[in-house]
Amino acid sequence: MEATAVVRLLADLGVPLPPAGKLIVRSPIDGGQLTSLVPHTPAEVDAAVAVAQSAFLAWRLVPAPRRGELVRRLGATLRRHKAVLAELVILESGKIRSEALGEVQEMIDICDFATGLSRQLYGLTIASERPGHRLMETWHPLGVCGVITAFNFPVAVWAWNAALALVCGNGVVWKPSEKTPLTALACQALLAEVAAELGDVPPGLSTLLLGGADVGAVLADHPAVALVSATGSCAMGRAVAPQVAARFGRSLLELGGNNAMIVAPSVDLDLAQRAIVFAAAGTAGQRCTSLRRLFVHEAIAPDLLPRLRQAYASLRVGDPRDEGILVGPLIDAAAFAAQQGALAEAKADGGHIFGGERVTVAGGTGGYYVRPALVDMPAQTDLVTRETFAPILYIMTYRDFAAAIALHNAVPQGLASAIFTNDLREMEVFLSAAGSDCGIANVNVGPSGAEIGGAFGGEKETGGGREAGSDAWKAYMRRATNTINYSRDLPLAQGVKFV
Repeated sequence: MEATAVVRLLADLGVPLPPAGKLIVRSPIDGGQLTSLVPHTPAEVDAAVAVAQSAFLAWRLVPAPRRGELVRRLGATLRRHKAVLAELVILESGKIRSEALGEVQEMIDICDFATGLSRQLYGLTIASERPGHRLMETWHPLGVCGVITAFNFPVAVWAWNAALALVCGNGVVWKPSEKTPLTALACQALLAEVAAELGDVPPGLSTLLLGGADVGAVLADHPAVALVSATGSCAMGRAVAPQVAARFGRSLLELGGNNAMIVAPSVDLDLAQRAIVFAAAGTAGQRCTSLRRLFVHEAIAPDLLPRLRQAYASLRVGDPRDEGILVGPLIDAAAFAAQQGALAEAKADGGHIFGGERVTVAGGTGGYYVRPALVDMPAQTDLVTRETFAPILYIMTYRDFAAAIALHNAVPQGLASAIFTNDLREMEVFLSAAGSDCGIANVNVGPSGAEIGGAFGGEKETGGGREAGSDAWKAYMRRATNTINYSRDLPLAQGVKFV
């Protein structure tokens, strides 16, 4: 049934089903095969980059507002096809409907943001120490941007990168996860349609590469790829970053997150409970910003923890297409094995587990559905410092606020964080240099979920990259510092005399 639905959805988007090949695409809903595709070869990576490079040489000369028109039209097209694209995301990634619709909305939002940005690619004018001179900073298109995306946000992360890269005057080569290539085919087709309508977009400005890690490795190592934006595990980042650095390329890495929340004594318990449940159980715990560690003050733990167990017991796990379902499937068998292995290790470490068992779902025999788990831990063990991409929330209590922050920061990852408190001093400390060491630090808002207006990314093993809002556009451009002499003299800087 799902395979038939894929054909219909792609047809609704005007995308013919590509020829069959050895790349098997399965739906996490029931484990069934959706289709098979022909993966690209390393030689085809070279060809795709060459085409994108040629297109870039023309596109960089197009005025930025005109480049913004391409992205504006893409956003309008995504609006028209929002419901169909969301259905495709559901089938391929297993997200519940509201989250799938939200992912497409993220694409629309970044197109809106990038369209406005196309008229604001500004530099600085700097005071010169030399009379009759002016210093200024200009920004220019960078080149070909390689975008490697993960299964959990199969289209939104591409859009974060592509919308900005295109507005900044670059070409784009996209290597999606081999687990979610169909949504990529759909988005690429919609962008190609919009480019054809616009008329002056060079062919091959955005290209798509299908395949596994071998294809991604060739893309990352390609000397003509100026920027590699890669989203995935820390292990993937450890492989990609040295490759890119060895050829003096630029990388933008969005890697693992082991995100935590501190719940302080002054908290609004109702607010905290809602935030915790969504952040830890939403997307079946398969967000890079999912909540994985919870530090609860010992004074309120007796009130909060029973609330969480009650909320978890009521979570509906099942087919993400069904009304009222809040937790869909894990992506595949490997994700389930990792979840079960982590729970076994937690138990060996003295943890007390609530939930975590596999759930039987009608029609989802081949899917991997689990009940989100709460794990009361005696301490932050080695297990807790590692990210398991599944709905497991490790809960620990604290007495001293400074000690809670120290535990919060005592992990290699540094993506998202949160504190729930009504104490102004605690808020400010958490947001200060002595507080959270993450790229995202929230107050009375969970760590999971981000708006387009703010730059998204993290520190430490999360990779240091920033995507989407704020000044993240600068990653997709090269900066030049210019000196203009409008005098009739030639004074040297720093008072140097050379006669």
